[in-house]
Amino acid sequence: MKIVFFGSPDFAVPTLAAVAARWSVPLVVAQPDKPAGRGQTLQAPAVKVWAQEHGLAVAQPTRLKGEEGEAFIAQLRALQPDVFVVAAYGKILPQALLDVPRLGPFNVHGSLLPKYRGAAPIQWAIINGDAETGVTIMRMEAGLDTGPMVSVERTPIGVDETAGQLFERLATLGAELLVKTLQDIAEGRARFVPQDDAQATLAPMLKKDTGHLDFSKPARLVSALARGVDPWPGAFALLDGQPVKLFRPRVMEGQGTPGTVVVADKRGLHVACGEGAVAFAELQLPGRKRLPVDAVIAGRGIGVGAQFT
Repeated sequence: MKIVFFGSPDFAVPTLAAVAARWSVPLVVAQPDKPAGRGQTLQAPAVKVWAQEHGLAVAQPTRLKGEEGEAFIAQLRALQPDVFVVAAYGKILPQALLDVPRLGPFNVHGSLLPKYRGAAPIQWAIINGDAETGVTIMRMEAGLDTGPMVSVERTPIGVDETAGQLFERLATLGAELLVKTLQDIAEGRARFVPQDDAQATLAPMLKKDTGHLDFSKPARLVSALARGVDPWPGAFALLDGQPVKLFRPRVMEGQGTPGTVVVADKRGLHVACGEGAVAFAELQLPGRKRLPVDAVIAGRGIGVGAQFT
């Protein structure tokens, strides 16, 4: 098969590597380079970096519609691809683009569809306290992650697993599942199962303030949010009016006024919640590095009775 690959972040790299090892990939499509860091220097997406390191041609269209979009679609038609593979590309593909490949466009989505359609399915599965998640391969259509499902692989979510850790696991799982699925598609064995729209939920893009912890909630939900926003945007709460980032949460027994530190030692900073407490093993003060909690306690004097808001 001849496959055009669409993807941008680290999550998509294992899938690209698996596809390129087995089939012809005449073109890799990624988001344009974007400014990042304090210096706002242009940074290439991970997929582009991998593709160039392995000698694959890369395109980075800024628009998929209008004159630029029409020219790009014409370029793809000339390649006569059998399949599009899309993994966390970051843009919605218009119908004219979806119609190009002979066997269709297929998406690697990090959830058990129709649950968590949208941009951040992995994070929201953790934030909402789900016990399991997985990867779905679906044939793409114009709607937001609404196309028929071809294959699904489930996996439990670890008690202490962060979004970053789950990203890595699902990236590998998705790559393996896609290879099997593409073989079934090429050989005519694939079954296409419509999604049940009545069971659909959305997973909107995270914002910087999504990680603001509300300690009036049960400890299990506070911990789930902190893990779901790690590494981005990160969990935080205000201490003396300043944002403090909080990492590596564990649900503990404990009681007190929500937001109050009830234990502070090398094992963690235990903060009371609406039910139970959450112990954070690492903290990051404004303008400082992320450190083990005992180092922060010693240097800043954060102790029992401190109040997070």
